[in-house]
Amino acid sequence: MPRLVQITPDNVESACRVSVRPDQEKFSSPVAWSLAEAYAQPDVAWPRLIVEGDDIVGFLMGFFDIVWNPDSPDDRRSGLWRLNIAAEHQGRGYGRFAVRAVCAEARERGHDRVFTTWEPGADGPERFYLKLGFRPTGETSGGEVVGVRHLTD
Repeated sequence: MPRLVQITPDNVESACRVSVRPDQEKFSSPVAWSLAEAYAQPDVAWPRLIVEGDDIVGFLMGFFDIVWNPDSPDDRRSGLWRLNIAAEHQGRGYGRFAVRAVCAEARERGHDRVFTTWEPGADGPERFYLKLGFRPTGETSGGEVVGVRHLTD
């Protein structure tokens, strides 16, 4: 059964070695880049490794309570910022596990919806996110589609 673990000095190098398939690299950022962003924004970033047994199978980074639009400081959002499932571990449900884990954390923090963004394109992750209940909001962020998933019981 997969579980989430925090990034520590003992596992940070292994975390940085998590890499997606070459054809997916244009749709995701390297883990090292995500960790740099987490370091720069520790109040909102929630980086975690996805571990199965002794193997690191992926990386996720949630975000919580960010000001989405600087012109509307009350528009605070939470959700999935990054998701990298190691190429050799894809297709085993770890991505679904990661999304559910972020949703559970958001629900625990009192949120009733989560957001994510994805790069549009035929080979992109849109089908994955739509299957997991995300729906486009009609917004874009940095050229990416913004999706929302409502957390209902």
